[in-house]
Amino acid sequence: MRSGLRTAFWLVLLAALFVWAGGLLGGAEGAMLAFAITLVVNLVAYFASDKIVLARYRAKEVGPQDQPRLYGIVSRLAAKAQIPMPRVYLIPERTANAFATGRGPKHAAVAATVGILEQLDDDELEGVMAHELAHVKNRDTLTSAIAATLAGALAMVGNVARFGSRGSRSRSNPVALLVLLIGAPLAALLIRLLVSRIREYAADRDGARLSGRPLSLADALRKISRTAQALPLAHGNSVDAQMFTVNPFTGGLQALFSTHPPIESRIQRLQSQAAQGSST
Repeated sequence: MRSGLRTAFWLVLLAALFVWAGGLLGGAEGAMLAFAITLVVNLVAYFASDKIVLARYRAKEVGPQDQPRLYGIVSRLAAKAQIPMPRVYLIPERTANAFATGRGPKHAAVAATVGILEQLDDDELEGVMAHELAHVKNRDTLTSAIAATLAGALAMVGNVARFGSRGSRSRSNPVALLVLLIGAPLAALLIRLLVSRIREYAADRDGARLSGRPLSLADALRKISRTAQALPLAHGNSVDAQMFTVNPFTGGLQALFSTHPPIESRIQRLQSQAAQGSST
């Protein structure tokens, strides 16, 4: 509950920041336009984000006959979590990773790469799928999509401010212009990263409780982290980083502005959870 309240607070702040930036750029009309854009991008994220991301990674839906191991693990965990069975997809990538998408438990999908099936044992794979189903149950996929679209829209406002606007309150105020150019997009990025990290810690915790195997999830995180560097995604977009179990886009600024908490920090929390008894 505490993580849910923190997430809601930061999302509201992010939306308010976007509307404020619109007002600063174009007065009352700018604020109304920004609010309208907020509604549109959130509706797009709500209804279409799953289809877009699955197509981007060339994911193919599979059933119990195609992938009995993966499908069986997801089926057992979904029943245990008391959520509808999500659609299951396979991504033709050699790196090990997985993600969940969809606007809620009734419209959810989980996707796993070919590499993760090859590199993880059953307990580790179950830990990862439980992590992803925790995202589904907590509606984190929708939360992340909203945060990403709002952050992107704020960056767009910053680009508009760069060229100025007739009637804009920022043109004669260099401080306001600087805020629009740098401050608002940077704040949006940081809030997005914070929201993502809160949800990742919560999914680790809840996924470990669901599977009853926090140490297996910890071992899986180590393996996935190593392969993310050795076998980067052949196809992908860094805007989707927050969806994956482990950030598949590493190195450079991606390491500094990662959507995920540090792997060692996640592992330490899982180890502490195991020591305390995750199934109690």
